[in-house]
Amino acid sequence: MSFNIALSGLQATTQDLNTISNNIANSSTVGFRSGRSEFSAIYNGGQGGGVNMMSTSQNFTNGGSLTYTGRQLDMGIQGDGFFVLSGQDGNTMYARAGMFNQDANGFVTDPAGNRLQGYSVGATGNLQTGNVADLQIQAGALPAKATTTLGLVSNLDARVNVIDPVATPFDPGNAATYHSSSTVTAYDSLGKEHALTQYYVKTADNTWSVHYMMGNTDVTPAGGHQLDFDSDGILTGGNTLTLAISDPNIVAGASNMNLALSYDKSTQYASDYNNSSLSQNGYTSGELNGIRLDESGMLFGTYTNGQEQLQGQVVLADFNNPNGLTPVSNNAWTATNAAGQPIIGTPTTGTLGSIASGYLEGSNVDTTAEMVNLMTAQRNYQSNAKVLDANSTMQQALLNAI
Repeated sequence: MSFNIALSGLQATTQDLNTISNNIANSSTVGFRSGRSEFSAIYNGGQGGGVNMMSTSQNFTNGGSLTYTGRQLDMGIQGDGFFVLSGQDGNTMYARAGMFNQDANGFVTDPAGNRLQGYSVGATGNLQTGNVADLQIQAGALPAKATTTLGLVSNLDARVNVIDPVATPFDPGNAATYHSSSTVTAYDSLGKEHALTQYYVKTADNTWSVHYMMGNTDVTPAGGHQLDFDSDGILTGGNTLTLAISDPNIVAGASNMNLALSYDKSTQYASDYNNSSLSQNGYTSGELNGIRLDESGMLFGTYTNGQEQLQGQVVLADFNNPNGLTPVSNNAWTATNAAGQPIIGTPTTGTLGSIASGYLEGSNVDTTAEMVNLMTAQRNYQSNAKVLDANSTMQQALLNAI
């Protein structure tokens, strides 16, 4: 009996050494989760029968430390959750290792070629949240967008003297015929830039007329445009205006321009003229030159024209029992009935963690603790081996006595 008990001890300790050595070997593996050997005593009719290793549990409680890499598609999960991967054989896997790159077709893949899953973007630029699919970065140029809205927030100096427009007609080349001016860029449908300049003329107390020039062409609408303020300097009239520009010398092959201008929140106070905000919604075409990922998993393409375009959103999966996952090669796990059904969601929602772009999560192996465990396992192995040696010596002594 003692021989079999000691033999079971040797077998269990060998399995424990396998777990410890695997932990140590993967102490630098990105996203690795350390394992722990769990033993149970064996009894036969109340008599000790040795030891058995029930299972190897994985440590999903402690996360690994995040290391900055600066690479655009490196991702580290802060909190719970797993990346969802689609293997080349069609199987779904789950990983904490966020080492991703683009393949030749723009798909986001790990080093083994498994494709990262997420919500794709439809033709209108909206997320298709009902369907998890392979994430793909579109490498094509971003087409130009014509300017349709302009926002201007300015303060017009209430202290300036009135200019009589009859006696002193507006002349953009003569600064004595207007009080102040500002210029904002507008884009046509071909992405060509046009400088739209507004000239402000105080024509009466609390009343200003605005003249518009695009390049050297006067595009002021018939009847002009007027801004009215109350005695407190608050804009009360002329908040909005639409400029319809069809002059062929301006559009030159592009579509006619329709610019909706807003002067909302502009003021007339006794302080110097200034612009607190100039905005417009158009841009010229641009080429993809980078990728940006936020903590909620939103994946944006950045372009040479300074714009960003949503490319998709990374999703994460969580399980009621992560220990039920089966580890496989290439830093991944596969789901089992013991793990439960995957709970799919976007980062920072529910119990799912956030994503740190440009970081990788390291292994959560405590090397110091593993070395102590190694010494303990070595002592146990030697002790069980000593029992076998003693048992053999006693049996030999009995044989010699017979």
